[in-house]
Amino acid sequence: MSSPLETPDDERQVVELIRASRDQIDVELSKVIIGQKEIIEQLLISLLAGGHCLITGAPGLAKTLLVRSIAQIFHLRFQRIQFTPDLMPADITGTEILEEVGDGRRRMQFVPGPIFANVILADEINRTPPKTQAALLEAMQEHQVTVSGTRYPLDEPFFVLATQNPIEMEGTYPLPEAQLDRFLFNVLIDYLPEDDEVAVVTQTTSTRPEPIQALFTGEDVARFHDVVRRVPIAPELVRYAVRLAAASRPGQPGTVEFVNQWVSWGAGLRAAQTLVLGSKARALLHGRSHATRDDIRALVAPAFRHRILISYKAEAEGISVDEVIRRLLDTVPVS
Repeated sequence: MSSPLETPDDERQVVELIRASRDQIDVELSKVIIGQKEIIEQLLISLLAGGHCLITGAPGLAKTLLVRSIAQIFHLRFQRIQFTPDLMPADITGTEILEEVGDGRRRMQFVPGPIFANVILADEINRTPPKTQAALLEAMQEHQVTVSGTRYPLDEPFFVLATQNPIEMEGTYPLPEAQLDRFLFNVLIDYLPEDDEVAVVTQTTSTRPEPIQALFTGEDVARFHDVVRRVPIAPELVRYAVRLAAASRPGQPGTVEFVNQWVSWGAGLRAAQTLVLGSKARALLHGRSHATRDDIRALVAPAFRHRILISYKAEAEGISVDEVIRRLLDTVPVS
């Protein structure tokens, strides 16, 4: 199969399109989103890299609005699924129904569920039990669903942007590790500074915001994915990404003491893959044609925080997974 980008000129055009469009994206999002620049960048990197993203934050922090706005900018078909304790897998994937076809005959007809869209907002994914959470697993990994033994391919491009409330809140179900690992990033949204909160309250209680304009198409997104993978990265930076992931694993030769004490399970191979692919996408967003050490270091937290399981000892001492990540960055040398 040939690449969507047939010539170097095509590739250069796509790179320039990404560079030139960054400011336009910020302008469109600023119509409805105030602040959260780092969060927006991480979501855009996830989209350019073709990965799913988990968004963690307390209610009322505009997680849903942010995802919907990004889907509008990229002109992608958007579906929101509200996860609740009584949501069933068939409510996501779709189901077969018996229908009349004439002459007294009947047949089973598949009715697609809301998963058949380009951007899926799995809202409050940890409000539903594990059986329903698992219904997303095949879709996220294989870009297909299986109903009654029949496989149905999903529309491309396909992204799951899932929001969740903090795990310690009442009435939540922690996501299984296998599903967490399918998310490229775990992005944390925190409360805004006071001035930004004042601006949000003022904006949302006055005039209605301007409509968001679409800047891209689904075909553009597919071309972005191809170009991101072609961005060069130095072999020593790939090795640095691998070393960062390996350093988070307890009980290994050479593992530092704080990891052995505070980590129950470290980051796997997907974490290093995420760092390399994400750093390539970040480089393009920043107008560079190659990935750098700073690109990797900027993405370690969102790439690792859902892949590292801290120990009971760490919890007892008040050590967070982000503190472990900060120490890893201070400990692991680039070369």
